[in-house]
Amino acid sequence: MSSAHAPGNRRRRLFSGLTLSSFDHLQHLWRSAIATLAPSTAPPPNHFFTPQDIGRLHEQDGPNRASIDAQTWDDLLLPSFEDKLAPDASIFGRQVLHRRLRAGMDDATCSAQRTRLQGLIADPARLAALHAQLRMLRHADVDVSALLFGETPPATPWWARWLWLLPVLLLVLLAALVTLPLGWMLTLAALAPLMALQIRYHQEIEGWTATIRSLGALLATVGLLGKGGGALTQPFVAARAAAARLHVRLDRPFALRMIPGGRQYADWFAAGNIAHYFRTARIVFGQRAFLRECYLACANLEADVALARHLSAMPRWCWAERGGARELLLENGVHPLMAQPAPLSLSLHERGAFVSGQNASGKSTFLRMVGLNLIAARAFGFCYATRARLPAVPVRASMQNEDSLLGGESLYMAELRRARELLEAAGQPAGVCLIDEVFRGTNHLESVSAAAAVLEQLSRHDLVLVSSHNLVLAPLLQAGFDAICIDTTSGRPVLQKGVLRNPNGIALLAREGFGPQIEGRAAEVARWLSGHLLEPVTGAPMVEQVRRDDGRAQRPALCPLG
Repeated sequence: MSSAHAPGNRRRRLFSGLTLSSFDHLQHLWRSAIATLAPSTAPPPNHFFTPQDIGRLHEQDGPNRASIDAQTWDDLLLPSFEDKLAPDASIFGRQVLHRRLRAGMDDATCSAQRTRLQGLIADPARLAALHAQLRMLRHADVDVSALLFGETPPATPWWARWLWLLPVLLLVLLAALVTLPLGWMLTLAALAPLMALQIRYHQEIEGWTATIRSLGALLATVGLLGKGGGALTQPFVAARAAAARLHVRLDRPFALRMIPGGRQYADWFAAGNIAHYFRTARIVFGQRAFLRECYLACANLEADVALARHLSAMPRWCWAERGGARELLLENGVHPLMAQPAPLSLSLHERGAFVSGQNASGKSTFLRMVGLNLIAARAFGFCYATRARLPAVPVRASMQNEDSLLGGESLYMAELRRARELLEAAGQPAGVCLIDEVFRGTNHLESVSAAAAVLEQLSRHDLVLVSSHNLVLAPLLQAGFDAICIDTTSGRPVLQKGVLRNPNGIALLAREGFGPQIEGRAAEVARWLSGHLLEPVTGAPMVEQVRRDDGRAQRPALCPLG
């Protein structure tokens, strides 16, 4: 009995499976249709974007001498700071934050931003809600700023309007298979241009599909934010309906998505993806002004939310006052990237600073702390201190010059090139220059000479902070620079007036295991060098015997004539 009914049971099970499969497919399509107008509840993916992607919006603004240049950006570790500001922001918010950091803001714009941030910080519930609504932007996996602000519309080929003839011709030839003996050859001839089109436009369509997906995330976010109230989301209310319509127009037809495998068949046998590419390209460039407004509204709001969340989690920060171009006041300033920073205070007026300190005392970190706070104050209106009065001027740095084997550039040549760049930019507009270990790539005498000349010229136009182990520079620069020493005898860095008196370069030899013999010999040579010139005034150097305290002859040492 059971065996007699086995075929029927198998048919019922198969039919049931097919029905269930079709039902699941329809459910999936329905959810996809809803997702075109509503954001996904799934966690947004973590897409990787290159520094070039993040900086592309800023590049659209064109050259600007007030912008932070590439070397300063790297010298001050600003990519890491940018990551700390918005660790979970989308490409939209990160691009706007990058542009604010690089270009800065005028007083009016910065004041308006401060008001927005104060409102967000004062309302944590509203801040959390906006952050959740903006998560939809993170579904964007490609940059669209170049498309919206820079690119020209692609030329649509003349034959694009006649693409519909190819599937019609294919159907006709398929029908001819039953009547014509060689109908299959004609069918293959009709398939050939369809296959050729897929090969030709495959890469462009793949990239464009990702672009449409990113624009869809943008438009969906506009629709979501348009449901809310408040001053920050008011621009989205009016744009919500238009964004929803545009979102639908950019998607593939719903009827096509309802058919299992329909998109694939339409692409290969009707060039549906190619027709969709040219059609949506015309729509995007025709609606580019509206899409720009959506981009800027969403990106600026996300940037504000990221900054407010960042400040809410920071233990030390303040709103910065705007000071003159050669005025700098920073009380208890810290570096936000350090886990346990030591607060330092600095006050400069019209004069630069010559910073000295023992090895590993934190001179470079101090300069980076000052530079980052200057940039944050110019871009966002806040800095990491208890009180600050800072100029809204460009910051230029020379801290990590390196030689280049492939480029054929020595360390000293790299330093000279950077010094020339700083001199050319000096005063155009006036800024703050941060220089670490100036001209360390040549001998001591020429290093001091070149540094004194360059720093004196630079200080006439910009406020200059320079650190150096060449302590002889301090008296040479005293006309335009205040001497500041970073003292670490207490175990923590403290800023004091004056020049370092107890360098520790030789003492570190013993600490690092070089032994008393090397340390003693180094100290002996250092005492001799401290009272003599490094090179002779005239002629070749002479050799003299330098003796130890015990009277034993030592290796010949160089000394000047006379």
